[in-house]
Amino acid sequence: MAQLGKRYRCELCGTEVLCTKAGEGTPLCCDKEMVVQEPKPLPSSD
Repeated sequence: MAQLGKRYRCELCGTEVLCTKAGEGTPLCCDKEMVVQEPKPLPSSD
């Protein structure tokens, strides 16, 4: 299921998409499912 607000990336060609509407299924690119990108950790401000 495509999740609203999540960014997906194709591991083959590097294409990125942002999901603006939730729905059934997973985005496809290069005939493969795209993977959800995890947010980058922010540096701590100790």
